[in-house]
Amino acid sequence: MEQKIITARGCYIEFDQWVRDNGCKKLLMVCDDSLKFMDNFNSHLAQLEKNGLKIIRFSDFQPNPLYESVVEGVKLLRAEGCDSIMAVGGGSAMDVAKCIKLYSNMEGNGIDGSYLKQEKIPDFIPFIAMPTTAGTGSEATRYAVIYYNDAKQSVTSESFIPGTVLMDPNALKTLPLYQKKATMMDALCHAVESFWSLNSTEESKKYSKAAIEGVLANMEGYLNNTESGNAGMLLSAHTAGKAINITQTTAGHAMCYKITSLFRVAHGHAAVLCDRVLFPWMIKNTDKCIDSRGEKYLKETFQQIASAMGCDTPETAARKLNDIFSSLEFKVPAATAEQFEILKNSVNPVRLKNHPVALDVSTIDALYHEILNGEA
Repeated sequence: MEQKIITARGCYIEFDQWVRDNGCKKLLMVCDDSLKFMDNFNSHLAQLEKNGLKIIRFSDFQPNPLYESVVEGVKLLRAEGCDSIMAVGGGSAMDVAKCIKLYSNMEGNGIDGSYLKQEKIPDFIPFIAMPTTAGTGSEATRYAVIYYNDAKQSVTSESFIPGTVLMDPNALKTLPLYQKKATMMDALCHAVESFWSLNSTEESKKYSKAAIEGVLANMEGYLNNTESGNAGMLLSAHTAGKAINITQTTAGHAMCYKITSLFRVAHGHAAVLCDRVLFPWMIKNTDKCIDSRGEKYLKETFQQIASAMGCDTPETAARKLNDIFSSLEFKVPAATAEQFEILKNSVNPVRLKNHPVALDVSTIDALYHEILNGEA
């Protein structure tokens, strides 16, 4: 399915057209706290409601959303007879809305995790997404993550990819600076990891290249909160999402998740912590290549990444990634011996299967010691 991208220009005229084209009468809006800071969009929504569109807002979910929240969203959609869905927010809002769409035509009420066990049957309810961070790219992917009984559930379906994406650069203006930096790094790491993934294709590499170039070109304007910088970063994050929709992420993301929870840093912060160390290690260890396309192909891929980053060599590109990390003034957490032990055993082996250079537990442990500061 080819997504349509619309913008906020002309006081949301393209969004109004989407509402008309899809015959929307009752819209379920899955939104996080970012919505309350979007004055222009809220004023426009109020006008749409005066003109007859009923908007049912659903925000009863948390970061790392629970399955039970999705069940409540499905219940609300059914009770109100909603005929369309809109996600407004970051990755959690996107994931909740995706799962509400997926589960809305399943049988029963979802008690005891029943939606997780049923066959996925595509539905055709109109679905639009409005990202309010430039990072996750969730609006472009067939993946969602929710939690059931404290266990992560990775939900996959082509049918819940939003058909339309509304991009409003003003949605990024009130983001805290740390969150802007971290989500930008999530987008960059998506693009870099997708480039070297075992699952990469010519199509995914085109997306990765465009995303890397876009992140670097728009970084200054984005961090200075210009409209063009914000617009460019939104598009770059979306393009990186299209890349990982094909390839999935690799070891950098597999290694960053436990850093996020142990040290309470943002996901993108943890991702670049890992990839800034992983990249130069991979360059030095291409002899451990497990990509069926071979070591020469992997070296060519590293050169392509370097070119996308405006560098002559992979080594220079790896240094540039580390320099970007340093320029953003991200802290490097200090880990205890006990935490290092937890980390080395935390890595998701599924994501390691996407990684082109062989990793074992001892290597992962050594990399974590290089990624983080050890406490004396």
